[in-house]
Amino acid sequence: MIPEPGTTGSMFLLDRHGDGTATLTMNRPEKLNAMNRAYFEQLRAIMAAVDGDDDIRSLVLTGAGRAFSAGGDIESFEALTDVRSARNHLRLVFDAFDSVARCSTTVIAAVNGVAFGGGTELTLACDLAVAGRSATFGFKESGHNLMPGFGLVRGPEVIGRAWTQRLALTAETIDAETARAIGLVQEVVDDDELLAHARSLATMIAGNGPIAVQEINAFVHRHHAAGLHEVTEATALLFATDDHRIARDSFLRGTPKTFTGR
Repeated sequence: MIPEPGTTGSMFLLDRHGDGTATLTMNRPEKLNAMNRAYFEQLRAIMAAVDGDDDIRSLVLTGAGRAFSAGGDIESFEALTDVRSARNHLRLVFDAFDSVARCSTTVIAAVNGVAFGGGTELTLACDLAVAGRSATFGFKESGHNLMPGFGLVRGPEVIGRAWTQRLALTAETIDAETARAIGLVQEVVDDDELLAHARSLATMIAGNGPIAVQEINAFVHRHHAAGLHEVTEATALLFATDDHRIARDSFLRGTPKTFTGR
């Protein structure tokens, strides 16, 4: 059973504002809103509920604490012991991200602080994105001998092929202004103005024709699903490599990381 947002066991808080808008807050600040299996199950269920709720016409998505999301919870990777378990996990991950992209309700990312790995992918999944000045972004997966599968499918549509490759290949961190320049976010505002600004955009959208807004979103995302199956298989194979296990253990136990190419 999936916990309701805001109840015990839920990693999300849903705040309805009564004007056709709502704010969904990732609420795992002690882990920088890192994403594990429960996170993805809850996100998928919440987005399905939002999609069917006529009283929510636009949604702001943000993170509690000092991070939007630091990405995948590395501790949860220890359970992914072979290609089959990795494949099943990745299907859930990509379906959860895709539930954000496919939602007929407009989703606006209000990116506060760190947005690494899955945090950047989640930003890409949203319809619009605003960042606080202190926000930072990056695909960190290659440092763990993995790849940002959803980001490789979605990235070329949003930030172009070259920037998708650069971020995925280098695992570098970019700041909010660079993210704006490449189209990952559309605006950068002062941190203390972030939520208010995102909510103002949500209010503008909620005041427009709801059927027109839904059709606009559906039309823009009509080709989005292509490539997710192929990238699931490729990423699942990476989870089974020795180099991924070396990188995972290095992160969790503070041991040296030396890739072997196996």
